[in-house]
Amino acid sequence: MKLVSFCHGEIESFGAVIDNGVIDLKKKFNNEFADLKTFLEKANVEDLNIDVNDVQYSLNDVTLLPVIPNPEKVVCVGLNYHAHVEECGETTTETPVIFFRYPSSQIGHEENLVLPRESSQLDFEGEIAVIIGKKGRRISEEDAYNHIAGYACYNDGSVRDWQLRTSQWAPGKNFDGTGGFGPWMVTKEDIKDDEVLSLETRVNGQVMQSSSTNLLIFSIPKLIAFISTFTTLKPGDVIVTGTPGGVGLKREPQMFLKDGDVVEIEVSKIGTLRNTVKAE
Repeated sequence: MKLVSFCHGEIESFGAVIDNGVIDLKKKFNNEFADLKTFLEKANVEDLNIDVNDVQYSLNDVTLLPVIPNPEKVVCVGLNYHAHVEECGETTTETPVIFFRYPSSQIGHEENLVLPRESSQLDFEGEIAVIIGKKGRRISEEDAYNHIAGYACYNDGSVRDWQLRTSQWAPGKNFDGTGGFGPWMVTKEDIKDDEVLSLETRVNGQVMQSSSTNLLIFSIPKLIAFISTFTTLKPGDVIVTGTPGGVGLKREPQMFLKDGDVVEIEVSKIGTLRNTVKAE
């Protein structure tokens, strides 16, 4: 099942996508759930009974928002593919490299990816996002998949000169409108535990990154176990699992995003997240 957050006119809601139609689940449940995050926390998604007769809008009638517009936490993982570690001239660490994004840095599918006026070094980072569906602390690797609600595409857009000014990456990872998240989340019943997902990043149709989850240094269960050791994971929290090699910063010559560039992140079994770069 594909679940989305969206706007119809000025009204924010959430729903399910079937055959390019959108079912407004907020309306269907008489406003019992304020948003998709609340729905994941309080409803039994696996028992959701919907069909094409419930469709109220076409995808063209709505504006897709970040899958979870209001997560409590967006936990990002750095240097989690060997090819990216090598191109960065780093060494593999014993534990995951962790940083955080603010929800305000995120945009939805087909929204503009903002090239901020303070920089000309906006870079792409295609990634796979894991959305948490069940609260947990100190979750074991064996139990990790039971805490997942679903998966989505993510572009961890990075303003490189701001990221690399110090050893702390936060400024370059949190400019408003630089993190693409969408177009929807595919719920876990449609993707087998440990299923290998392929990931491809394209800029103006040219493939820049291509990899798969069997090449992750720290697997999704290991990430959940590690992160939940120091913080309680809650429904709607997002774990962004890392980018493979091929980022613009490490290309020769370097290749940063320009006004009008189209960035696509495609993940098998999920779909394609697409954003056009807009200079601020």
